[in-house]
Amino acid sequence: MSRTRDILDRHHVPTLRTFAQSRVLLAFDYDGTLSPIAPTPERARLPVPTKRLLIRVAKEYPLVVISGRALADISERVADIDVRQLFGNHGLEWSGATSRPRAQVRQWVDRLHEQLDGAPGVIIEDKAHSVSVHYRAAPDHNRALRHILPVVRALRGVRVICGAAAVNLLPDHGANKGVALRRALERSGCERALYVGDDETDEDAFAAVEPDKLLAIRIGPSDKSRARYHLESQESIDLLLRVLIEARDGD
Repeated sequence: MSRTRDILDRHHVPTLRTFAQSRVLLAFDYDGTLSPIAPTPERARLPVPTKRLLIRVAKEYPLVVISGRALADISERVADIDVRQLFGNHGLEWSGATSRPRAQVRQWVDRLHEQLDGAPGVIIEDKAHSVSVHYRAAPDHNRALRHILPVVRALRGVRVICGAAAVNLLPDHGANKGVALRRALERSGCERALYVGDDETDEDAFAAVEPDKLLAIRIGPSDKSRARYHLESQESIDLLLRVLIEARDGD
């Protein structure tokens, strides 16, 4: 892996425009990508300017959102935007398909409450198909993580992915954001995809499609990501959306 490059740098904007002017599917993570990271999951909201830009983007491109949130949750947060397809629980749920809560996840949640209830600032988010253990409100993040990791790694059949002040638990043989992106691309009829995400849960998507068919963009520079490009910060998402709109306005 090499260090990511700023996709909005003048040397790399032509690459972005080339993708934008092709038959391309746009795919975005939600938390930390479209929406700023919030102190607690329920407080995350799309900024009004970003929402307005997404409404315009969705008129020019097929648009999908692939989130770690439960499908019902993410559906409410983008309800006014013409999103082609939604994926929740890191791709374990998707719009138009019926899914059942997993007994395995229920067992994890029970065990997590036994071991972690009372830990300062730790929140267990039961999403029926996956679990997120948040510790953003913990007074000492390192101490909270040292407490959480041995507990989650002792669970059976779990894939542990650390995110932004959260530990995500997925079934170890289940779907992921990479599987979701491939599914969305196949159904879209597009030749290429652009995917933007912000943490380790997005790495599966960054490597889901051949590099010539995928423009993978991470929020924040990194020398450990499978994405080739980055945005300097979450606040740069509006700049990216404007470039995408301008690329189609010029057709």
